[in-house]
Amino acid sequence: MNSEPASDLAIRLRERFVSRKATVGVIGMGYVGLPLAIAANRAGFNVVGFDIDKSRVDAINSGQSPMHTVPGERVKALIDGGRFRATADYSNIKQVDAVMICVPTPLSRHREPDLTYIERTGEAIGEHLRAGQLVVLESTTYPGTTQEVLRPLLEARGLKAGVDFFLAYAPEREDPGSPNFETSTIPRVVGGDDPLTADLAVALYSQIIDKVVPVSSCATAEAVKLTENIFRAVNIALVNELKLIYGRMGISIWEVIDAAKTKPFGFMAFYPGPGLGGHCIPIDPFYLTWKAREFNVPTRFIELAGEVNAAAPHYVIQALVEALSVKGKKSLNGSRILLLGLAYKKNVDDMRESPSLNILEELEARGAAVSYYDPFIPVVPMTREHAALAGRKSIGWTKDSVSPFDVALICTDHDNVNYAELAQWAALIVDTRNAMREIADRGRIVLA
Repeated sequence: MNSEPASDLAIRLRERFVSRKATVGVIGMGYVGLPLAIAANRAGFNVVGFDIDKSRVDAINSGQSPMHTVPGERVKALIDGGRFRATADYSNIKQVDAVMICVPTPLSRHREPDLTYIERTGEAIGEHLRAGQLVVLESTTYPGTTQEVLRPLLEARGLKAGVDFFLAYAPEREDPGSPNFETSTIPRVVGGDDPLTADLAVALYSQIIDKVVPVSSCATAEAVKLTENIFRAVNIALVNELKLIYGRMGISIWEVIDAAKTKPFGFMAFYPGPGLGGHCIPIDPFYLTWKAREFNVPTRFIELAGEVNAAAPHYVIQALVEALSVKGKKSLNGSRILLLGLAYKKNVDDMRESPSLNILEELEARGAAVSYYDPFIPVVPMTREHAALAGRKSIGWTKDSVSPFDVALICTDHDNVNYAELAQWAALIVDTRNAMREIADRGRIVLA
């Protein structure tokens, strides 16, 4: 047990953060954790990266990036600098001054929060936790998780939060594939449930992030993250619904949005698509609706947005069927379909919650023969929800490969796809992203 006052522990730890002599541990070397480790290392900290995937650890230690959104040269520079190592051995937790948890928070099959990764990580940290450490959860979750779920796991061996160690929440704000933002330049919200912890967390993140925004508690910081992504989900649902309405009127939603966003106040542009994907927006609203039941508060607005967004893939399939029937003179059953893009957003290799996967499976269930092209996903990896698709390979990008299909369905608008060639090669194109907007001859192009 620790007998040193919490204030003395905090003073010493804060000095190590401000002087950048501390060692930082980042748990989870994925889309969030690896960029954070790079940012902390660039700031001057020694960094230990933890991951349960030994192959990922080995790849990073050899200077190779395990994902497209983190360039290989950044990982090589990280390794060559000599102040970073990756490991699958959680006993190394004892060696770090701060532990940042960046693990997934998916939904269960019943669309309820699945905190398995947080729980297992909390148990692993708790086995090796020592006095005078700061633990920060970054994973998106419902208000109360840090204190109600993670804290008891960390305290299981006798150390107490706020007394022996310090526990905070600072939600990640990564935008994978974006050229405009990186970890260090995106303002970071930080919450701690006591002044000592809040000060420590701000002291650490201020060395790594250009701007830190402190809030009054962990629960408030957790709510901030959910609010950001629910805001996006609700507004995307709105434009998806407007797309249906305006489409029936013969009005292009894309033209409407482009004109509306010229207003310098009171409007923010959101765009429709084939459905929501990624590790945040399709999932986070359900974390809040689940927690809200505990307080007997209805979440009708959020749930309605979820219903609209969940229906988006079905509208895409309906539009595809109509395009095949009217312009292609074919039925869906027996048609050859080329699906462009399996990633949930452009310019990334991340398929988590991608609507493309559901669309592909539904088209095949209705008798279509579907192939795909995605320059970022040459082979479909194993996924929990779409195991039957594992091992499928992208077609090549040639006229001979593309032209035999009855229709090309654009689900993800990667920048490195030659849409002018697609316009020349494809017999019919159904475009859910307005990717073909620069093509003059639109006779064979249907916006969906």
